[in-house]
Amino acid sequence: MKDHVNYSRVEASIRYLAEHVREQPSLRELSAHVRLSPFHFQRIFTRWAGISPKKFLQYLTVEELKKEVTSSQNLIEAAEAVGLAGQSRVYDLFVNIEAVTPQEYKTRGEGVQIAYGFHESPFGRCLVATTARGICSLQFVERGKERLAVSALRKAWPRADIGADQNVTHPLATRVFGRRLTGGSLDVLLSGTPFQLKVWRALLNIPFGSLASYQSVASWVGPPSASRAVASAIGRNPVAVLIPCHRVIRKEGLMGEYHWGAARKAAMIGWEKARVKERSLDLSESVGGWR
Repeated sequence: MKDHVNYSRVEASIRYLAEHVREQPSLRELSAHVRLSPFHFQRIFTRWAGISPKKFLQYLTVEELKKEVTSSQNLIEAAEAVGLAGQSRVYDLFVNIEAVTPQEYKTRGEGVQIAYGFHESPFGRCLVATTARGICSLQFVERGKERLAVSALRKAWPRADIGADQNVTHPLATRVFGRRLTGGSLDVLLSGTPFQLKVWRALLNIPFGSLASYQSVASWVGPPSASRAVASAIGRNPVAVLIPCHRVIRKEGLMGEYHWGAARKAAMIGWEKARVKERSLDLSESVGGWR
């Protein structure tokens, strides 16, 4: 997970880019914003993202995003058409969701043992927490705020037995953010209302590198008019990345809010799109007889 080294350096540029995407900032403007030379900035950005800042900006252009969300009802079919259905799950790792029982929800984790650890990822430092039944929390954490993250975990599971154990969580973090599929699946243990669980399950219908609007997700779980309630449930998602709430944007093509910051959301969307493009090229070359 060496990508984390550069993420902290390019995060400021991505935040600027996300806020000024309509203005199409130049390489010189982006590099000046983070006080780096254009050459040095382009080098570290490309190393982190796998593509140039210019191409990354193209992936985040509002008009391009609007095209995607208007066709979000056919996301799964589109992914299958280009051979991405299986490959896209490399990063989602065939997530299995298990909800706590009503009694467990009521007792707020009584008798549950939770191990947690802090790890680096391509999108910054994160907290991974797991039970015997699956990952119960995956949160991005700013440096220096680790105690606040643990406090939030204890608040969510006030009666659970919670302790730090990097040996337990490190393999999970490696599988979530690693570049290779290690086989099997990752279980996720979610605690929420029936409506929240329904929304979180629906998010798994959005393939890696694709996007959906809040209205589309609402239509999957109930009347489209429930967009506001859907947005609220998405904002309370306790497991980042695996439950891909970052793939939901506004129908106008704007990013919208994200619990762990708009810049990180933009980074995750652009990063995924770069890898989908790479896979599409690899697939077309293979089919065309180049390999």
